[in-house]
Amino acid sequence: MSKAKCIHVYEYSTLLCGQVYDEYCFEETHFNALVKLNEVHKNKYFIVGLKKITFKNYVGVLQVDGLVIEVLPKIDQYESETDIDKKKWQNALIDMLRVTKHIKDQKVGEAFVSKQSKHLLDIYFEWFLNEVQLLLHQGLIKQYYKETGNVKALKGKLEFAGHLTKNLVHKERFYTTHQVYDKDHLLHQVLYCALAIIASLAKGSYLYSMCKKIQLDFPEVKTIRVTAKTFEQITYNRKTAPYETAVAIAKIIILNYAPNVKNGSENMLALLFDMNVLWEQYILARLQNAREKFGFTIKGQNSKRFWENILIRPDIVLSKGVSENFIIDTKWKNIDQSKPSTQDLRQMYVYNEYWNSKKAMLLYPTNGDSSKIDEHSFTPFNFTESKLENHRCCLAKINIFEENKLNEKIGDTILEWFTTP
Repeated sequence: MSKAKCIHVYEYSTLLCGQVYDEYCFEETHFNALVKLNEVHKNKYFIVGLKKITFKNYVGVLQVDGLVIEVLPKIDQYESETDIDKKKWQNALIDMLRVTKHIKDQKVGEAFVSKQSKHLLDIYFEWFLNEVQLLLHQGLIKQYYKETGNVKALKGKLEFAGHLTKNLVHKERFYTTHQVYDKDHLLHQVLYCALAIIASLAKGSYLYSMCKKIQLDFPEVKTIRVTAKTFEQITYNRKTAPYETAVAIAKIIILNYAPNVKNGSENMLALLFDMNVLWEQYILARLQNAREKFGFTIKGQNSKRFWENILIRPDIVLSKGVSENFIIDTKWKNIDQSKPSTQDLRQMYVYNEYWNSKKAMLLYPTNGDSSKIDEHSFTPFNFTESKLENHRCCLAKINIFEENKLNEKIGDTILEWFTTP
């Protein structure tokens, strides 16, 4: 069994054409495909230079022409390039995605781990294949759907124009629109489309044989072109509820798959996440896990009208009791040697005013020690003499790791900062 070709890079790092990374060459075909993908997505993923790609703040995984590129988060500009550190950040990214429900909170199959090293695409693929296997075990459902075509017995609505055109010399046939009750319906067509993508991208891996076995057990269905609008047509009821997870993963796989992007020859799949958004979601999830212990209510992206139709929304609002509110704005960047921007501080001032908050916090990750925060850490904004110093702001840095693993108690630490006298 061939080993997957996989290279690991950090966000904001650069790949040069012809250079070898993790024993594999980043070739011009890979460069051209990534350039085309970036153009399709309005150049938000990379900065394109002369035969080089510089990643932005998106992390995750891409597969192009048999090469997997895993883009890992980092805090420090000079993050170590050792295999141990890359593995630490790979595990951190996977755990962040689990905590924020982007991937299922499950252990990757033991058989899979023992056969070869995993990357993020493997986890999504295996998650999807396990869900489809479960559906096959439970029994795939049949559904009614309308079909137009020739039948030997008159049923449904006779389509006169089509009947006259197609059956002028075949009096024994009827061209009708009629109901069919079988397994060739939209849900299965979508799942089979995702299976076909996995089969094309997982060749040479354990997942390929797993996928081919599922395809053999799967009923024969029509091949359709699946788009975002296709998923809008899908509704769930008691009978179809077991399909919801599998279809949700299929949506991620299908809509992020770029076959022959802009007439190129490379099939590509890109699962990339804005690290600023992921950091915010991760902190929110950890705070929600700790909220009951400290008696807080936690809300994310809580909006208020600012001017006309313009809304303002802090990342996270903490509430304790009826009238005690606090604001947290998360920033995924290293601020160890600098101060927050004037714009960020203005934002915090406005958030305090609009949410009647006494304390606001700009929260940054760090590779060093976490901040020691108490009541004196929150500095008042400078007011005119006619106004009281009724709200304050502080800058806080938190180390997300504990013994090279994500610190599960990070939410407790943050909430303690707002309760420490």
